Amino acid sequence: MSQAEVKPPPPVVEMHDVSITFGAVRALDGVSLRLLPGEVHALMGENGAGKSTLIKALTGVYTIDAGRVRIDGVETQFATPAAAQRAGISTVYQEVNLVPNLTVAENMLLGRERHRFGRLGPIDRRDMNRRAAASLQSLGIDVDPGSELGSHPIAVQQLVAIARAVDTDARVLILDEPTSSLDADEVARLFDVMRRLREQGTAIVFVSHFLDQVFEIADRMTILRNGRVVGERLVAETTQLELVQLMIGRDLQVLERLDQAAHEATEEAAEQRLPVLSALGLGRKGSLEATDLTLYPGEVVGIAGLLGSGRTELARLLFGADAPDTGELTVKGSSGRRLRSPRHAIDRKLAFCSEDRKAEGVFEELSVADNMLLGLQASRGWLRPIPTATRSALVKEFMAALDVRPADSSLPMRSLSGGNQQKVLLARWLITEPDVLLLDEPTRGIDIGAKTQIQQLVADLAEKGMSVVFISAELEEVLRLSHRLVVLKDRRKIAERPNRGIDINDVLEIITGEPGGVAEKERADA
Repeated sequence: MSQAEVKPPPPVVEMHDVSITFGAVRALDGVSLRLLPGEVHALMGENGAGKSTLIKALTGVYTIDAGRVRIDGVETQFATPAAAQRAGISTVYQEVNLVPNLTVAENMLLGRERHRFGRLGPIDRRDMNRRAAASLQSLGIDVDPGSELGSHPIAVQQLVAIARAVDTDARVLILDEPTSSLDADEVARLFDVMRRLREQGTAIVFVSHFLDQVFEIADRMTILRNGRVVGERLVAETTQLELVQLMIGRDLQVLERLDQAAHEATEEAAEQRLPVLSALGLGRKGSLEATDLTLYPGEVVGIAGLLGSGRTELARLLFGADAPDTGELTVKGSSGRRLRSPRHAIDRKLAFCSEDRKAEGVFEELSVADNMLLGLQASRGWLRPIPTATRSALVKEFMAALDVRPADSSLPMRSLSGGNQQKVLLARWLITEPDVLLLDEPTRGIDIGAKTQIQQLVADLAEKGMSVVFISAELEEVLRLSHRLVVLKDRRKIAERPNRGIDINDVLEIITGEPGGVAEKERADA
């Protein structure tokens, strides 16, 4: 029988038409997934696509509202993650959930220790170390089982977590973003362990935003978008370009751009001016490789790339929210000193709107007015309160300028819609009169009306001379607003070019390297 005629083994896990609803939000909508033994199955999709919800539905964290789950052909629904683990389904999350002050062996066998002289006797540590060493050796992991787990780097701790999961007779191993904090050598070591497990017949679910890694290690992939399956593909029969198109569901027609002639005029004028911001070799281990970026007055620089490419990490380094390991940052001709903190950045006329406005921007219980004035108050210092008359005038001016609704600034921030909350956060920074505005996903999760207003505001600010770094997962939006485009992939800058005559296909080809001619030209230009 030829290889093409060999039938695949029956699935160890089958999920059919699974749906989960949270309030009015349908997180999963008729999702199906099958996991085969001896296969690495990549679960792909952007943020909010439903990957984490699907994993939690399988492992008993969430109860499904509709659909069926079969394990070895038997219909099953786990009530708890412990029940899933007893059935041979183990999950290793991005954050290692082990005890750092215990030994490697103690972590691997926690709850399954053998005792000397019966159950009430002392733990047989020699037996524990021997068992742990055998499990580690079977996976090619060279770690002293008697060493303290916390003394090892995060990569080794993740390997120990995998060894623990396998030692519990796991037939399905779910790895959720296991490489997000690893360097290239550590990733290679992890992949060696994954290949051993695949050869032993384990079904592995691999969740990652790094396309090159997915195409290196995975056999099959399921792609989710907006809580639905948009494709199941063999990796060997799929290109990176096809995968990205499925993930983002992009429209081939680019949105009409805002005054392209003005864009080009601004670009030409920028060449005659001094940069307002210049980053040279700015980087942080495990976050972003050394990156150069120059920003001129009145210019919008669009940052394009898939989730996990380093977009947010770059913005946080520019604002001083994260401390860089390498590089220098020059603001308006100042010496290349690193920003010590966001407060230092504010003093240097930088402003940053985070992508996570709920966790890092909005104070729900404070009034709209208080939220709007936080940036100015921080720049003045808490011992110099803003005069009442100034407060009233500023709030009135920016409520009207950004069309914040409802127009009552005394309301608690939580009473506003997402789009109006985003307008308040933009007003917070505009009140400080920044030279540089860093916008990370400023239009995510808001209605089309508010999105259009914010896009127009960005264009207007640039026309008045403000410099903007604009980050968005929507390539159409980046192309529409930017004078210049910087493309990131796998935590490094891979291309930079003027936003003239470029369309979505060009950007996707740069990101995926398909076809080679375009990507090679971009690397040569860079």
